[in-house]
Amino acid sequence: MKILILTDSFPPNSLGGADKIAFWQARELKKRGFEVLVVTTVKNKEKEGESFYGGLKVFNIYSSYHERWRAYVSLYNFEVVNKVKNIIDNFKPNIVHAHNIHFYLSYACLKVSKKSGAKVFLTAHDVMSIAYGKLPINRGRLLKNDFKLSFWDRLRQAKKRFNPFREVIIKYYLRHVDKILAVSRALKEALNQNGINNVDVLHNGIDLSDWPSVSKDEINNFKNKFNLNNKKIILFGGRLSYKKGAESVINALKNIPRAVLLVLGENNNYVENLKNKFKKDNILDRIIFIGWIEGRDLLLSYAASDVVCVPSLYVDPFPTVNLEAMAVGKPVVGTCFGGTKEAVIHNRTGYVVDPFDTEKLFYYINDLVNNNKKAENFGEEGHIRVKDIFLVYKWLNKILDYYNCK
Repeated sequence: MKILILTDSFPPNSLGGADKIAFWQARELKKRGFEVLVVTTVKNKEKEGESFYGGLKVFNIYSSYHERWRAYVSLYNFEVVNKVKNIIDNFKPNIVHAHNIHFYLSYACLKVSKKSGAKVFLTAHDVMSIAYGKLPINRGRLLKNDFKLSFWDRLRQAKKRFNPFREVIIKYYLRHVDKILAVSRALKEALNQNGINNVDVLHNGIDLSDWPSVSKDEINNFKNKFNLNNKKIILFGGRLSYKKGAESVINALKNIPRAVLLVLGENNNYVENLKNKFKKDNILDRIIFIGWIEGRDLLLSYAASDVVCVPSLYVDPFPTVNLEAMAVGKPVVGTCFGGTKEAVIHNRTGYVVDPFDTEKLFYYINDLVNNNKKAENFGEEGHIRVKDIFLVYKWLNKILDYYNCK
């Protein structure tokens, strides 16, 4: 059986959560004996064409345009769609499984895939099919699980980039999907409230063989490399931004002596603004950026940490950081908004908190940073929970049930 994976971005060019999930799925499918081809996009014309990553054959399609046109090009990217059609015609897949296609590949690829005679599936990792970014709703609505967006909500979010026909066209293309798989119940609810149905929940899985135990010497060498010795380490996975809860966790950091914030992402323009805001607190020298990493270095960053923090101020569908932390046996202090609470069990594998409540967020982070035994117990419980529920082979078995080819 031939399976085609569609995804806007893919490792090693991108290491976001959805990119990792697409890679893990493709790799596991190949292990099961399926013929797998990944189709993705690149912004560098010289990288267009066939490549290989992790033993997988990848076809890179060049596509680059200014983000101001995203509300239109993401529906039908003339630069890409015919190339995807040609690949499908040549490969003749039985299954097409799309992940994030809402920037470069475009939603039109779903119709092209269905017209080829293949079964078509879409894993929804975010709310881009109903919004112009992260859900533009406030804390009060988040607490009430009110995710319904009005015309004015979308207009305020998009401003001059607003496309009044965008949602109608997206829903048209989604009719060509056999099943939409939302990565959390929270995301399914958001999609349903905004008129997207045919959605089932399928939490992502993780391969524990990617997260083996490491020696104390390796951890010490990692700490030496980044000057982390004799410090309490709070790990933050992703670019610092307001909606990711950056200011909340930095405020907590101010009150935890010897603690540092280890950021698995790049310094950005937002950080420059933070530097001015927190200048008088002498806090930013305790924020350590190590960029986007993978492999052994990624494993060691988790292993060296005392607690992993996911304080998103929005409906964060199902952060991969949670699974990675639990796979390594680390406790999580995570947001109550979105899918984190479907992975992290409060007071058992970590803490689930309203990140707008900065005092409580500080309390929980501080509790785990200064209570090694509790942090260790929570981490062990998280590791057990991954083995019970979120193992990659169990996740893939469920996917194959949808394909009807187990």
